[in-house]
Amino acid sequence: MKVAVLYGGTSSERPVSLVSGEAAISALREKGHDVTPVDVGPDLAVTIQALRAVAPDVVFNALHGPKGEDGAIQGVLEWLNLPYTHSGIRASAVAMDKGATRILLAAAGLPVAEGRVITVAELAEADPLPVPYVIKPVAEGSSVGVEIIRAGDNRRAEIARTWRFGKEALAESFIPGRELTAGVMGERALAVTDILPAETATFYDFEAKYKAGGSRHVVPADLPADVTERALDYALRAHQTLGCAGASRTDFRYDDETDTLIILEVNTQPGMTPTSLLPEQAAYCGISYPDLCDWMVQEALNR
Repeated sequence: MKVAVLYGGTSSERPVSLVSGEAAISALREKGHDVTPVDVGPDLAVTIQALRAVAPDVVFNALHGPKGEDGAIQGVLEWLNLPYTHSGIRASAVAMDKGATRILLAAAGLPVAEGRVITVAELAEADPLPVPYVIKPVAEGSSVGVEIIRAGDNRRAEIARTWRFGKEALAESFIPGRELTAGVMGERALAVTDILPAETATFYDFEAKYKAGGSRHVVPADLPADVTERALDYALRAHQTLGCAGASRTDFRYDDETDTLIILEVNTQPGMTPTSLLPEQAAYCGISYPDLCDWMVQEALNR
């Protein structure tokens, strides 16, 4: 097939998207597809012209972050009547909005941390929750902008003063314990990964995710069987609740001491570098990276 791969973009996650896109381009070519890379920049007209020139059978969306996974580029592709991988406009927009995601997941009976969307002015005035709590952008990915406020921490006012992610933020109670994630392909939950950040990392932040040696992934996670089943069930239900399509990944915190499993977020555009979490889980299930990419474009066409 003729496949256009969208990668790059203009968000803070552009470097990750470039790596995801290059890997997908190589994999799709390995599967015999006629692949055209499209590096998405700030001028949308250039991207549209490139897509019209290619006239692809399907678009592989390897973009991450705002404009790439929030429904914006999905709307452009819908307008151009081009099939594309991953979720559609509504699911992409909702999953990117962590406040909206919380509401829908809680309404479906899925566990989320105590929290609420606050204004930056509120954060500047006082702690929005009892410490420890987490402050995160409402619509960013890859842990960009995430801050943990602990007892005795005096950074709250400074974080508010230098906040660069809009007028609002999401405040959530800090959940101690392990960082877990579970991927979904279509109607199948794949596996649970235990993410172990390097000892130098305070949590699974951007560097822990993408810097060499920043974290270690254990697939499958060493968990009691009932916890693994619960995480897989929650991931599939979250995928369905938000109306996701193709592949998604749901991130969790798990507290062994209290047996508490909490959903942090749902990713509609999981990282697609060969060592990213979703490809690792697919490989554990016997699905090679090229086969995973091929499945994504086939699924998009058959949707």
